[in-house]
Amino acid sequence: MFKEEIKVKRFNSEKIIPYIILSFIGIMFLLPLLWMLIASVDPNAHQSLKTPLSLTTRNFASILTDPAILRSFGIGLVLSGGQAVLVVIIAGLAAYPLSRYALKFKKPFMYTILFMTSLPITAVMVPVYQLFTFIHLQNSLSGTILFLTASALPYAIWMMKNFMDAVPLELEESAWIDGASVLEGLRKIVAPLIIPGICTVAIFTFSGSWGNFFVPYILIQTPENFPASVTIFQFFGNYGLVEYGKLAAFSLIYTMPAVVLYLFSQRFMSQGFNLGGASKG
Repeated sequence: MFKEEIKVKRFNSEKIIPYIILSFIGIMFLLPLLWMLIASVDPNAHQSLKTPLSLTTRNFASILTDPAILRSFGIGLVLSGGQAVLVVIIAGLAAYPLSRYALKFKKPFMYTILFMTSLPITAVMVPVYQLFTFIHLQNSLSGTILFLTASALPYAIWMMKNFMDAVPLELEESAWIDGASVLEGLRKIVAPLIIPGICTVAIFTFSGSWGNFFVPYILIQTPENFPASVTIFQFFGNYGLVEYGKLAAFSLIYTMPAVVLYLFSQRFMSQGFNLGGASKG
């Protein structure tokens, strides 16, 4: 009886301890978010988390009425949105033959793609900067989009191929018998069934580009063409002075596009999962 009680206590402790650790980690992540919410409406925000004596919307007003900041948000949306669209299209076209055809060098090519996903982008920025200077794409938004697209393609191709592998080939064969071309089968059969994969690749690509500071900072030299991920530095003044209220308001607005994209894509992702049962017919 005594041994059974010890086993029960040990079992309960083994179940409770992981929840305690996870709760502690969750609180550590929530505290910065709580500071951001409070500081954004605090007229005298500081680095420490405190209850504001009064609430204000001046921090948001100063952000939303600044033409330079609004322009940076627009440029960020163009860079991230353009990259996401190009990555989804190119990755889909590249992943299709890797998923459907028995290619001779398929396995080495896939291993090469897997290796490129782990390659740090800082390792290639110096030659890329020299290349962009040579071909006169330096300080070009379109050139920056192209480089961001190329850097995100290995991971996107790998993910897209895995989603395409789950689509039964019989569905495409039925479409081919009815006279559909390969591209039509990809667009009308495969694409609707991998909508969850398309949304996943688009979200990861957009989020990675939206929060990318290093690449735009290196490839774009004109401050007027900086995206929002770079202009956030304007809230850090000289001698350690920081406008914490405006910084918190800017950060809160800065998170909205990624959150909206995720919420908007949920409907399409659920449709894609529902279509997944088409192979049962």
